[in-house]
Amino acid sequence: MSYIDEIANAIQERVDSNRLPEKPEVTGLFRLYALLVLTTGEETTRENVHDAWAVWMLGRDADHRSIEPFDELDPSTQSEDEPFRRAIIQVARTRRA
Repeated sequence: MSYIDEIANAIQERVDSNRLPEKPEVTGLFRLYALLVLTTGEETTRENVHDAWAVWMLGRDADHRSIEPFDELDPSTQSEDEPFRRAIIQVARTRRA
């Protein structure tokens, strides 16, 4: 298993499975989240998470209504990125320790 997949799995383990799309599609999403661990780490924002999700979603449903800049989303939609942001930060902290 690659180090990217190890990080991706660690993030996924920290997110409620009810929030996830089915595998194997989810693999690419969590690999993008792993990239956030490596690049923005503990400074990851909900906007970063949304942007990674939007990149992933373009390959699945390019017309999805939420593929727009984070600040143009309604607060409820913005809040959906928070559990993923927390998981990314938790994993980033474990890598630092």
